[in-house]
Amino acid sequence: MPYKVQYWGTGRRKEAVARLRVVPGSGRILVNGRPYERYFPAVHWQAQVREPLRLCQLEGRYDVLVNVQGGGVSGQAGAVRHALARALQALDPELRPVLKKAGLLRRDPRMKERRKYGLKKARKAPQFSKR
Repeated sequence: MPYKVQYWGTGRRKEAVARLRVVPGSGRILVNGRPYERYFPAVHWQAQVREPLRLCQLEGRYDVLVNVQGGGVSGQAGAVRHALARALQALDPELRPVLKKAGLLRRDPRMKERRKYGLKKARKAPQFSKR
């Protein structure tokens, strides 16, 4: 079903990437074709996804269609939140101060540290033996 008015946003967190569309509607949020309550079973993940809409007082006015891939569930929830905040900013530039103050427009830079040669993990060394 093609929508006339739609706003796009891309969000990232850890290894997860979320591509999202915001369209006028009844307030449903679909993540990879499933309701977000089923995709993100934990309540804190659901709240994280809804946070930009709640701060801008736009709950129930727009449908959100999300395609998210990569990473784990927590990273995906953060990526969806980032993408939604960016799409809402595109929808109405006057929402930017609210979203910026809440820190939703900033990409969380924390990533998994790479493994170094000679070590078992990023920093864990093999067990030391004197003899």
